[in-house]
Amino acid sequence: MSSVVELYEALSTAPDDRTRARVIAEAFERLEDRYPHLPELATQGHVRESELRLQKEIEQVQANLKLEIEQLRSELKRDIEQLRSELKLDIAQVKIDLLKWLVPLMFAQVAAIAALVKLL
Repeated sequence: MSSVVELYEALSTAPDDRTRARVIAEAFERLEDRYPHLPELATQGHVRESELRLQKEIEQVQANLKLEIEQLRSELKRDIEQLRSELKLDIAQVKIDLLKWLVPLMFAQVAAIAALVKLL
């Protein structure tokens, strides 16, 4: 039996219920032989269930990512503020060091100019 029509004819010409049951069982056996992967096929319900599970997992991942991003932002803000305060201290120290060098150099220049004026 390779078609539905042949199955119908075999069922309608079967003399008793036992023969009809055998014809039906053979039809199912041929169907399973022809489509061995048939039990593994996903139904719409299976696909919808998987889709809902995946959506839930995606939402959880998104929530986790948002939380991690917020934590990273707060850590970055804290680090930036710490760096700013350190830089302010470093800049103040550099200003002091420059003044330590510039003031004596200015006095040395004034003395050198005064000496040159006296020589001329």
